[in-house]
Amino acid sequence: MALTRREFVALGVAAGASGFVGCGGVKDPQTTASASNPIVVENAKPGDPSWVLVKPASQGQIEGYASAPSANRGEQISFFVNTADATFTIEIFRTGWYGGAGARSMGPAVTLPGTVQPAPIIDPETLLTDAGNWTNPYVLTIPNNQSDPTDWCSGGYLAKLTGSSGHEAYVPFVVRDDGRRADLLFQTSITTYHAYNNWAGSSLYTTPRAFKVSLNRPYIPGWGQSTGSGHFQSWELNLVRFLERQGYDVKYNTDLDTHLNASELLLPKAFLSVGHDEYWSWQMRQNVTAARDANVNLAFLGADACYWQIRFEPSPVTGAPNRTIVCYKTDALSMDPLANGPQAYLTTTLWRDPPVNMPEAALIGVMYEDGEDWGYNTAMVVKDTSNFIFQGTGLSNGDSLLGLVGYEVDGLSQYSPPGTTVVAHSPVADPQDNFSGFADMTFYTAQSGATVVATGTNQWSWGLDDYNGTDHGVCTNPAAQQAMGNILQKFGAVPGL
Repeated sequence: MALTRREFVALGVAAGASGFVGCGGVKDPQTTASASNPIVVENAKPGDPSWVLVKPASQGQIEGYASAPSANRGEQISFFVNTADATFTIEIFRTGWYGGAGARSMGPAVTLPGTVQPAPIIDPETLLTDAGNWTNPYVLTIPNNQSDPTDWCSGGYLAKLTGSSGHEAYVPFVVRDDGRRADLLFQTSITTYHAYNNWAGSSLYTTPRAFKVSLNRPYIPGWGQSTGSGHFQSWELNLVRFLERQGYDVKYNTDLDTHLNASELLLPKAFLSVGHDEYWSWQMRQNVTAARDANVNLAFLGADACYWQIRFEPSPVTGAPNRTIVCYKTDALSMDPLANGPQAYLTTTLWRDPPVNMPEAALIGVMYEDGEDWGYNTAMVVKDTSNFIFQGTGLSNGDSLLGLVGYEVDGLSQYSPPGTTVVAHSPVADPQDNFSGFADMTFYTAQSGATVVATGTNQWSWGLDDYNGTDHGVCTNPAAQQAMGNILQKFGAVPGL
């Protein structure tokens, strides 16, 4: 028996490979071209599926890190690589849609001699593990053709390392395009990548726990196909593919850039916090809040954002600024040296707890409730289809979008701004923590007129694109795609027409 539109959506049937036509006449970008939108032009270039790892270095046979999480067009970035192989190659790929290939090569692979790097330097008090003593970097100079914004277009990039043994790994980085006014600014969450990164033994989650973690480290293998790329392929790449497939004018930064450069947040129509965006500095919170108050729309397309406060310090090995993340977490009141002085507001504890006392819901609209133990792939239950988010989806109140609520979830709070509206209200339960509650998708309108949307779940982007669907279950859903288009249209962003 043929399914009705409502049954089709509720079952979570994936959209066809040719793309969907939704809010604003969304189309595959290959059918259109606009010189003013570099994403459309960029994704019309040929993709190269060889970016995908065939023989991942699951035991660290080859590994590396970048000298910075991002670089502006025209800047240099260095890659430090550790391998016992006699030689290795490095090839740079930009991720996107590219007709479904997912990335394109930025030039031929470069062959280099392998280096067995020294053991990292470990601070016995904080368990900070810093590989800043590594040598022989490959230095990449990123072009900056002012007349062609698609020449090394802003985006999420992967440096693919391939040893002579055949083992492969990634080093992720972002190319920025500072000063260009794009509709959307996509933030990757590298501080959270490193919080969970227990390369060489310690992270903010190990026992014993580190109180400081270094950006001078490779990311541990794991997270599906993401060997070496942190959480980028798990939580963020699906949204990259969705946005670039539809030709939205988007540029990219990292949360360290959000910390450092407030002016960049004032340029787009909307700022997108993507995936698992858990660790925020004071400057990040201030800069994002200031953007909202300047009428920049915000979308929190994940969960557990702005949960722990962090600080940045220089690397004690190299002296380079902002290469160490400080977070004392539950030991902050007794061990953080700033906890009892005039800068107590910088204490690296929960944002909602003393002495910081800034619940994250006051900015986001929701805040973290629970996660991970109760599992993946819980249904998102729609509550209010009369609002703009679910216009044109064919959904009715009570319908479910399968698999979109999970890993971690946020809910409405007493600290949510006045007028915060719940549009999806999904029951969740965690027997191990004796928790039961709801994951809430919300929006509110700030006094500036900015719209702030929060999905309340890490897995929202899985509903937009089926990348890695064999790992987490294909959750791609035309209703979620339509809803995302509606959100972006509300922000004033249009696909590549």
